[in-house]
Amino acid sequence: MIVLEFEFMIIAIVLVVLMLVCFARILLGPTMPDRVVALDTINTLVMAFLVILGAAFNAIIYIDVAIVYALLSFVSTLFISNYLEAKA
Repeated sequence: MIVLEFEFMIIAIVLVVLMLVCFARILLGPTMPDRVVALDTINTLVMAFLVILGAAFNAIIYIDVAIVYALLSFVSTLFISNYLEAKA
């Protein structure tokens, strides 16, 4: 059981590091579409993090929250892309 918890912790740390890299891309991105893609990638990593939490704690509620988060993330990305397209 300790090995399994260690594996989940390693995966969670890797996901957080990847989120930080994407956050740096949001801050330093040369264009607005680059920033939108980085934000969408962060949203995907958050969903993966929630699924890992659900598996680690054996709680199905994290999976449900990840599904709702995925839907909201998709809709927000569509709205931002539509706004950027209309602006251009």
